[in-house]
Amino acid sequence: MKGIQSILVVFALLAFACSLVSAFDPSPLQDFCVAINDTKDGVFVNGKFCKDPKLAVADDFFYSGLNKPGNTSNPNGSNVTTVNVDQIPGLNTLGISLVRIDYAPYGGLNPPHTHPRGTEILVVVEGTLYVGFVTSNPDNRLITKVLYPGDVFVFPIGLIHFQFNIGNTNAVAFAGLSSQNAGVITIAKAVFGSNPPINPDVLTKAFQLDKNVVTYLQSRFWSD
Repeated sequence: MKGIQSILVVFALLAFACSLVSAFDPSPLQDFCVAINDTKDGVFVNGKFCKDPKLAVADDFFYSGLNKPGNTSNPNGSNVTTVNVDQIPGLNTLGISLVRIDYAPYGGLNPPHTHPRGTEILVVVEGTLYVGFVTSNPDNRLITKVLYPGDVFVFPIGLIHFQFNIGNTNAVAFAGLSSQNAGVITIAKAVFGSNPPINPDVLTKAFQLDKNVVTYLQSRFWSD
């Protein structure tokens, strides 16, 4: 347990340093800007209304629960617990957020996805993960690594990336992102499960697939 705590402390410092150096969100012009949903007496800053700083309390900067494993009983065998500005209002304008990712034994997958507004730095706490990202056109290079507890890997902003549990036990990782809300686009879900669906003719030509295959894939994601 002490080893895990040490890893988390180091990782938190790395993530915080990353956010200070190259946070994608605009730099704040005040100490903090606690987000509120009530627009009365609020100031709109960086996508959220902010409460009067004099009314800020400790709970505006607090979240509890990342010690609890996520439910991986789903088709991907993974679960992402997000801690961003929606969970901690005090993160508004600070350019950083955190996630816990749980992976089921061999086969647990955080599927290919992108974060349009943030770079990700990930540390493995338990298990063995095969991770990677793909560079942009025209090279589309696949850069991969097998990670063990204590290993750290960076996924550059906007690039498609993934994590796959290749171990026979549960795996756990934590990741910091250089945005208060980095966003996520899961590639397969976005392409084949968009609402409304993309015209199958478009996907048939783009992926060079039989139209029946495209229709099948759309039905799989549409019903999810």
